Amino acid sequence: MNAFWSQVTRELSPYVPGEQPRIANLVKLNTNESPFGPSPLALEAMRAAAADTMRLYPDPEATELREALAAHHGVTPAQVFVGNGSDEVLAHAFVALLKQPRPLLYPDVTYSFYPVWAQLFGLSCETVPLDDGLRVRIEDYRREAGAIVLANPNAPTGIALSRAEIARLLEEHADIPVLIDEAYVDFGGESAVPLIADHPNLLVVQTMSKSRALAGLRVGYALGDAGLIEALVRVKDSFNSYPLGRIALAGATASVHDDAYFRQSCARVVAGREVMTRELTRLGLDVLPSSANFVFARHPARDGAAFAAALRQRAVLVRHFNKPRTAPYMRITVGTAEDTERLIAAAADFLKG
Repeated sequence: MNAFWSQVTRELSPYVPGEQPRIANLVKLNTNESPFGPSPLALEAMRAAAADTMRLYPDPEATELREALAAHHGVTPAQVFVGNGSDEVLAHAFVALLKQPRPLLYPDVTYSFYPVWAQLFGLSCETVPLDDGLRVRIEDYRREAGAIVLANPNAPTGIALSRAEIARLLEEHADIPVLIDEAYVDFGGESAVPLIADHPNLLVVQTMSKSRALAGLRVGYALGDAGLIEALVRVKDSFNSYPLGRIALAGATASVHDDAYFRQSCARVVAGREVMTRELTRLGLDVLPSSANFVFARHPARDGAAFAAALRQRAVLVRHFNKPRTAPYMRITVGTAEDTERLIAAAADFLKG
């Protein structure tokens, strides 16, 4: 610990990102990246953007991208905010909307960046336990709160709430901001975006890292009432007025326009998830019902950390969260058909031994 650190820095417990190893012939199923490449139109647009115009600042309002996203989601450009990955968008929302006098509520098992932002920005917060099946129950949120944030589908469980359940949550908490983090919604969840028109307290956050295979580009966005979006813009312009560069703006916009490729890629991931679930179940693992591009699985007779370590020894990398309620489980990203074959072979070899 350096003597020049501020007190805030000394007290932080930072988020730990998934490992990005440099190991030859590794099956990498630990960070929920897409097994398929980005839209060819997006790649073409990014190559074209790498031109002499790079000497100029990008559009600070990301006008063309916001217009494309607005058309795609059926909202207005004034209801769209974009940022450097959904993590930046979420961080701005924690400051702009979720920091209230009363506590922020979120599940006890969810995206592990939420408590990090709460600590960094000094939010009062309370966790709400998932039920015994690791599901969010809307009725458990009937308590005093300043704001609510839910990942839907939840991470790392992959279990999704229906749009009707989200609507009920919004109706029961119409006087506080509610943020729905939809990083994985394109793989089988019901988006809450159609609820925005009737719920001015709803902010929906999505990412292009998963379903659009642009994790390396870092583009995320929020959709909501224009008043909520204005709050995010105020925070952004107090931090970084140019969060997205010209190449990112070009690639993201082209990806949104290539709807056919987007839907095809999502369908391929869903099909791969069903195969992975079936094969893991055949080996005796319990697999939670997933609406994401990953599964959350455990073996009733094997330790989760030991199982994950054994897979790594066999050149298959999955994610293990060593917390009391998640320790028995492994989070396994859906990969290619070959990735799944190698995963299943490695798991079978471990179980046989």
